[in-house]
Amino acid sequence: MSHTAQRLTARQLNRATLHRQMLLSRADLPVVPAVEHLLGLNAQDPNPPYLALWSRLTAFRIQDLTEGIESHALVRSTMMRATQHLVSTADFPFLRAALAPLLRRVQRTAFGSRTRGVDLEALVTEAREILAAEKVLTRPMLGRLLAQSRPGVEPSALGWSVQYLLPLIHPAPSGTWNVRGATPFALADWTGVRSAATKEDVRRLVHRYLAAFGPASVPDARVWSGAPGLREVFAELRPELRVFRDEEGRELYDLPDAPLPPEDTPAPVRLLPEFDATVLAHADRRRVMTDEVRALVCDGAAVAATVLVDGTVAGTWTRTSGKDTAAVTVRAIRPLTEEERANIESEAHRLLGFTDPDAGEWDVRVSPAA
Repeated sequence: MSHTAQRLTARQLNRATLHRQMLLSRADLPVVPAVEHLLGLNAQDPNPPYLALWSRLTAFRIQDLTEGIESHALVRSTMMRATQHLVSTADFPFLRAALAPLLRRVQRTAFGSRTRGVDLEALVTEAREILAAEKVLTRPMLGRLLAQSRPGVEPSALGWSVQYLLPLIHPAPSGTWNVRGATPFALADWTGVRSAATKEDVRRLVHRYLAAFGPASVPDARVWSGAPGLREVFAELRPELRVFRDEEGRELYDLPDAPLPPEDTPAPVRLLPEFDATVLAHADRRRVMTDEVRALVCDGAAVAATVLVDGTVAGTWTRTSGKDTAAVTVRAIRPLTEEERANIESEAHRLLGFTDPDAGEWDVRVSPAA
């Protein structure tokens, strides 16, 4: 199959990704099915999941997502790439189990030297006992309690280690619109999470990734998730997957019945929040931005909020709000036509109607490319 596999252009891959990410047209879906379809939302800050859903769903309201979090239909936890994500409670058990090896590795890399000599199994057991009694503690509070019997060990290293080693969730109001502060910990046992993944968990991870982001390569899936051992899983699944090649001849995998829209399918302007998976879910991100644009969008650990024009990143944006005014400032990365500029301004005004409906004045500014 690899010798006759269809080649897909970057534009074909772009339209496939946008379709699966609900960015070609807004979808009429409830919040929880939408989050499941997207296989989670980056939630390092509380607001990006709200902005991500606003850009993808019709008639979406802030309270729709807040209610999903408060009702425990959605949970926030350390997940893909060892960062905070919001996922459905139904998806959390298999995702957290499949990502457990990644999270253990991150603990060793980031805090292994600072927890040298600490019995990590005993640490997790004690943390579980403390949280079972206290129900909810912030990471600093838990770290200080654990340090009482471990003199000389940094409380922060203990708190972070538990975050990686023990399945935890960060309950509401943490993670809801505009709510920031110390990360609260609560046990995730009630979700049915397991300490180790089954083979089916990891196979499911690959299937769901391709449904949300395919066609994609093994390195793409590894970059999105951080999970180890995916090459072997893709090899096992290969007989039941469709195999393509990109313009450079690299193998891409996809579900056999997954949609591939025509490359001339119109793609409307979209304003995506920081760390949106559309710009992060592939090792080769040229389906949505050039390497030169990527260097401007991805600055160290930061990933800017982006403006998609005709499906690719054409600028970045920021939002500010005060007592009476709210503003969106767009910084173009490439020259924009008058029509493109007008469409960006229209979408930015719609965004302010969502985020700041009571502001007395909305201001949208589009700065030209440098």
